Amino acid sequence: MLVTFDNALGRVVGALVWLACAFIPCIFVMITIDVSIREVLKITPPLFTSTIVEYGLLYITMFSAPWLVRQRGHVAIEAVVQTMPPSIREALAKVIYFVCAVTAMWFAYLSVQLFIEAWISGNLDVRGIDMPYWSQFLPMPFGYGLVSLEFLMFLLGVRHYYTYDLGEVKEGV
Repeated sequence: MLVTFDNALGRVVGALVWLACAFIPCIFVMITIDVSIREVLKITPPLFTSTIVEYGLLYITMFSAPWLVRQRGHVAIEAVVQTMPPSIREALAKVIYFVCAVTAMWFAYLSVQLFIEAWISGNLDVRGIDMPYWSQFLPMPFGYGLVSLEFLMFLLGVRHYYTYDLGEVKEGV
């Protein structure tokens, strides 16, 4: 059952990372057009560009983070981990998985609270374009919640973060 859940989780995480990847060229084009209008044509570019880019970067971060955990793309000191005896390494890994899962879930909870508060207030983020204030909190519960689930899969033994050798890390870079 956990494997089935993990597979479904992988599909959701994969879809979000593809969405994040789609945002990147859009942001690139927006910045290029903004700078070109400003520097080449010497006219004022659209005011919304910086706001949309800032929001886009936040969404990219939140949509990519669960995928990075799934791919073991976060920082790990492999040289230290590999020198530990297996029993200590496994126990320490479980503690780390637990701390990471709980921390991410706490951030998800806090971001839900911020989202609800912003939704109820109805405030706008007034800059180059008026954006609902809640929209900056919208991706956070999903991103942190999925990160927590990814670490939970490691904690429950569905996958292991520290099971690859250093050669595999070097080849992937």
